[in-house]
Amino acid sequence: MTVSPKLMQRIRQDVQSMHAYAIQDSAGMVKLDAMENPYRLPADLQIALGKRLGALALNRYPDGRVNDLRHALAKYAAMPEGFDIMLGNGSDELISMLALACDVPGAAIVAPLPGFVMYAMSAQLQGVAFHGVPLTADFELDEAAMLAAIDTHKPSIVYLAYPNNPTGNLWDDAVIEKIILAQGAQGGLVVMDEAYQPFASKSYAGRISGHSHVLLMRTLSKFGLAGVRLGYMMGPKALVAEIDKVRPPYNISVLDYECALFALEHAEVFAAQAKDLREQRARLQKELATLPGVTAFPSEANMILVRVPDAAKSFDGLKAHGVLIKNVSKMHPLLSNCLRLTVGTAQENDQLLAALKESL
Repeated sequence: MTVSPKLMQRIRQDVQSMHAYAIQDSAGMVKLDAMENPYRLPADLQIALGKRLGALALNRYPDGRVNDLRHALAKYAAMPEGFDIMLGNGSDELISMLALACDVPGAAIVAPLPGFVMYAMSAQLQGVAFHGVPLTADFELDEAAMLAAIDTHKPSIVYLAYPNNPTGNLWDDAVIEKIILAQGAQGGLVVMDEAYQPFASKSYAGRISGHSHVLLMRTLSKFGLAGVRLGYMMGPKALVAEIDKVRPPYNISVLDYECALFALEHAEVFAAQAKDLREQRARLQKELATLPGVTAFPSEANMILVRVPDAAKSFDGLKAHGVLIKNVSKMHPLLSNCLRLTVGTAQENDQLLAALKESL
């Protein structure tokens, strides 16, 4: 059934020209395309969580227990005194809420490119100007270009992913500090996006208390709960209180917050999984470095960006061998012939390496 032209006129033209967020079909594949934690809950914890979820009052709207999760996350993340925390249905919802809250006349959002696609998408959907600033050839922040963009566009928000997606690297702290100071001087926000914090050697969390215009955003997706969709953001109480006004009521379901509370009560299980994935990442980096024609870039996340002679050929070859990764070669000119590989279990990584050798 087709939609009438008259009805289509009621849908924004820019929305019609967009592409929906694509999810690759992973049925029967070794799934290494979405930076997920490959480990499921141990059997005993599955049983315990099942009983806990089964006892919930699903006939009621989420209650004040969501605040128990806020307090647990604040403790887990060592939130500074005088700060507050708000929750989102994944980091994606928090990014959308930021664009909505900061949509003042002439508003703009600035972020380095290549970077997380939702920064630009949230701006477009809200009708806010987005200005992407290319990274250098080795995926570092272009200090002069970032400072110039702040000076020229006076953005409401600057996003800095730490580490970055899809490049996986942490940027120079001195450059980050200059960007934060410049953005603060012109009265804008900086959002430090630490989605991959469980796998990184450093965090900005210890420094956010020194700035009244910096928000720290994280997610439990990489912690090991991608299916739960739970993001959180910390910042000065007065600032968070303003952004919280655009949050939809009951945006975190009872199932989601109970799963998250359960996971935090067993944080050591997820910490052990993250440790294993960091070790697997190091092993993958070492193995990839031996493959002819392959450049593996340094990573502080649970993914590795690699450049191969022919990204399309290698992607298709991997898929033919039952291994699904992400072809990011068309995302940005700096990513020419690049693939993004999620770090999996030892067995999954064995299959990845074997298939990649064949696909080359």
